[in-house]
Formats: sequence, C-alpha cells, structure tokens
Amino acid sequence: MTKKILVAVAWPYANGDLHVGHLAGAYLPADIFARYHRLLGNDVLMVSGSDTHGTPVSLRAEQENVTPREVFERFHHRFLETQRDIGISYDLFTHTDTPNHHQVSQDVFLALLHNGNIYTETQQQYYSETLGRFLPDRYVEGVCPHCGYPEARGDQCDNCGRILDALELGNPRCKIDGSIPVIRETEHFFLDLGKLAPAVAAYLDDNKEDWRPNVLNFSRNYVNGGLKGRAITRDIEWGIPVPVEGYDHKRLYVWFEAVIGYLSASIEEANLRGTPDVWKAWWHDRNAETYYFIGKDNIVFHTVIWPAELIGAGALYGDDESQSLNLPTDVPANEFMNLAGAQFSKSRGHMITLPDLLSRYEADAIRYYVAVVMPETSDSDFLWDDFVLRNNGELVAVWGNLAHRVLSFTQRHFGEVPEAGPLTDIDAALLDATKAGFGAVGGHLSARHFRAAIGEAFALAREANRYLEVKSPWVQIKEDRAAAATSLHVALQAINALKTMFAPFLPFTSQKLHEALGFETPLFGQQVIQVVSDARGTHEVLRYDASRTSGRWAFEPLPAGRPLAKPEPLFRKLDESVVEEELARMHK
Repeated sequence: MTKKILVAVAWPYANGDLHVGHLAGAYLPADIFARYHRLLGNDVLMVSGSDTHGTPVSLRAEQENVTPREVFERFHHRFLETQRDIGISYDLFTHTDTPNHHQVSQDVFLALLHNGNIYTETQQQYYSETLGRFLPDRYVEGVCPHCGYPEARGDQCDNCGRILDALELGNPRCKIDGSIPVIRETEHFFLDLGKLAPAVAAYLDDNKEDWRPNVLNFSRNYVNGGLKGRAITRDIEWGIPVPVEGYDHKRLYVWFEAVIGYLSASIEEANLRGTPDVWKAWWHDRNAETYYFIGKDNIVFHTVIWPAELIGAGALYGDDESQSLNLPTDVPANEFMNLAGAQFSKSRGHMITLPDLLSRYEADAIRYYVAVVMPETSDSDFLWDDFVLRNNGELVAVWGNLAHRVLSFTQRHFGEVPEAGPLTDIDAALLDATKAGFGAVGGHLSARHFRAAIGEAFALAREANRYLEVKSPWVQIKEDRAAAATSLHVALQAINALKTMFAPFLPFTSQKLHEALGFETPLFGQQVIQVVSDARGTHEVLRYDASRTSGRWAFEPLPAGRPLAKPEPLFRKLDESVVEEELARMHK
C-alpha cells in the first residue's frame, strides 16, 4: 500500500552560502530518505526553503548597507543552484517572504490566539541607545551563563547548544557597533508553552521507540525541566506583520514563523500543482508519516515548540478535531559535522562552502563521503585526507571499478547482456545475496540509519568483486565462452541491483549506470529552478519535475540480449596532492 511521506527539511538562513555542515546535518539525509521512498513507490512530499526573516539576514544587510531583501534574494538564488547541483530533490524549495507564507503564519498565530494559547506580557529587552532601537536576540552577544563561551548569541549558545534569553548573557554587547545595550520594557505576544506542556509531554511519551535516544532524551528533559511562555513577536521592521490591530511596528519572531514554513510550503506546492487541497493528504491523514530532518541545534524547535504550535492551533483550516495537523512522526536530528575539530559556521567564516566544493569535485563524490561519515549519533569531522582516501579506495576501487570493468568487458566481448547457462552454487549465492540486499539496505533506510545502509550496499559490492575474482570471466573467455557468459550475466544482475541500492546516495552516477545498462525510464526526475507568480510579483523556487512514484526498489532482472553501450568511468580518482592544496586553500 502506498504511503504518504512528508520529508520536512531545515530552512537555512539566506545570509551566506550553504556549507558541508548543512549537507551533513539535514539536506543529504533528507534527500536519501526521500529518494528511497520514491523508489519504494511511496508518495513523497519534500519541502523546505530559505529563511529570509532571520536576524542573520538583517545583520548582514546592515553590515553591507543594503536591504534584507537584497541579501536574501542573492543567497536564495545561490541556494537553488547549489541544491540542484548537489542533487537535493525538493518537491518545493521556496522562501518565507511569500504572500502564502505570510498568510499561513498569520493564520497559525490567530488560531493559537483564538484558542487561548497566546497571551501578551510586558518584558525586558535590550535596547541600543546609540542605534535608537530594541535589539533582537541575535543582535546581542555575550558570555554563555551555562558553559562560559564568550561569543554566545542572544538566542542560543553555539558551544553548548542551550537556548538562551539575551538577558542571561554576561558582558552583553551589540553586534552592530559593540556598544553596551541597556534594558527597557516592551510588550509582546507569548506562546503559552506552560499551558501546552502536558500535551507536548504526552506526545513525546507516545510510541517513540524508534527515535534517536539523544533526540528523545534531550526533548523530554527539556519539557520536564519546566516550560514557560516564550515571546513570539519582536520590535523589528523586517518580518511578517502581527495580524492584530495596534501592533503595527511589531513582527512575528522568526523562530515562531520559520517552522510554519513546512506547512506553508506544502500548501504552496499544492497550489503550484493546480490541486489546492492535496496538501491535506500529508497533514490531516493520520496514516501519513512526517519526518523532520534538522541539525541537533534545532531539536527543541522541532520536538517541543513546533508540536506545541500544531497542538495549540487545533483544527486549522477545518471544522473539527479530526482536521488538526499531524505531529512529527520522527525528528532524526544529526549531530554536527566539524571542520578541523571546530563547528562549521557561516557567521564566523569557518566552513567549506558547497558552491566552492562543487566547482572542483563531482556531486556524488561529495555525497558519498558525507554519507559514510555522517554524524548520526555523534559529531564527526570532514577531513581532506580521509575524503581522498575513501574516494579512491572505496568509491573508485570497489564500486566504480566493479561496474566499469564488467560492463566494458561484456560490451567488448558480447555487445549485450549474455545468456546465462546452468548456475553453479557460487552463482546462485551471489544472486540470493543480491536479492536479499534490498531488504537489508531498505531496512536501514526506513529506520533512518544511513551509514549502516550504505555500508550494507558496499558489503554487497565487495562480495560481487570477490565473485569475479573466483570466476575470472577474463580467463574463462579464453577457454569456455559459455561459462564466461554465465559469470558476466550474474555479475551484471548484481551491478544492476546495486545501482538501485546506491541510487538514494549516488543519484547522478546511478542514473549514468542505469542508462549504460539500457534502461530508458529514468530512476528519478530532474530538479528545475522555476519562476512562479504571486501577489508580490514573482519568486524563484526549486521543484522536482517527475511523477511521485516509481516503485523500482526490488530485484529487476536484466534481460539477456539487451544491447550494452560502451561505458564511461563512473568516478574520478583524486591525486593525493589534493589534500595539501585544500588545506592551503582553507588557511588563506
């Protein structure tokens, strides 16, 4: 039975290029999961977009003396190109400054207000006397009260991951001019997390056995520590207006409205398809499954605050409780991928950007390395010597060499998939292992265990290589052409199956191999950048241009007699000098 699978992916701030940490933390695992479910035949909706209203955007705009719109539009376009080129297959990648997102965010706010889950309160906030305005949390830096990190942000500490209130910081200073802010009072709307806490706790206690322990424990401890109301408006000009009369100079706080983007993007995608109500299949149907792919610094926002918003909004766009919105099925948050032992950081310039990386290396080589060192349960490191070692010793030597030498030899001697004769025990053993591989690899993918999944596929590729060493069709061809034909036929069946198992990880080379094996229907659709119209004019989006189901996740025999074209190598071997070149480039 076909399932509805929502793949919701973290929204990056549009204030700088995407880097490898983003890819490892959220985008690649989400794409692997989405592609697997498409191959399985499920109906996938994968959505995300650029976070345009975050203070990192307005901070950069002030530093460059341009408007926030100029900053976010520049990087939003780069996000579209980068994610298309690295193969992140969104059904829709949009942004948060669309009329649609403004409307949906205001609808959620009003539903929460109507249901008594928002209140107003006067609070103290930092004010810059030199700038003459209140400072959003990210405009303030200081000493973290929990770990002593001297450059903690006013909303969260990058070092220990704690969510903060700017007033907790020691030695606070304004990021714009370094001045010491003062405290003044201002009135804001608050999400009543204390009132919603019992429902959130019940959600976290209900059937979460397959959640990652670090995510579940962190979330439960956060709720058990006591929730209190959190401000959801700010005294700023850039953002979504508060839809209540008398609050013209306040805007919805970005942490509150950005997570609403998963819903608004689903609605926008439905409208672009010309089926305005189809989004409800993922958001109202209780059989639908919803997965949120994020980094560990965003856990609380997706396991506590977003569920609180969904619960508190009730039957949004509906008349009864059955039309309330689905809560996350799982939030498989990754840990951090570090660079030289320190966190990737756009704001601090410590990163390897994806556009830069894609200018020198093939997309699947990047995807492979990030997949095998993915920080699923603990932090990992991007190391240039390891990148070269794994590219050459695994991707090229094991998988690429297996596929290329079998196809080249077969095409040269037979020109087509040869007919198999009687199978020996070793032939049958490889075919049995190949068929079983779909269950083994698929089981890990279903459970969001991506490193284990690609490890299982590589184990099968090594088994196929061992089979070739034993059968040696290049020797058999000289003495027994029929025996060589059988060996090559079996090897091709394994390679064809492995192509599909590797496809969620390595979509570009898997498609290349798919074509070399004579298939005409592509494994996946193409990502295309489109310009779409809205009430403000136009904006750019990334869309997945294909049917949503394919159902190829199964052993698919290659028919004897199918013509084979002369193959090209799938991967490029890297010179070891790359390591020193990249290290020198990093330290410029």
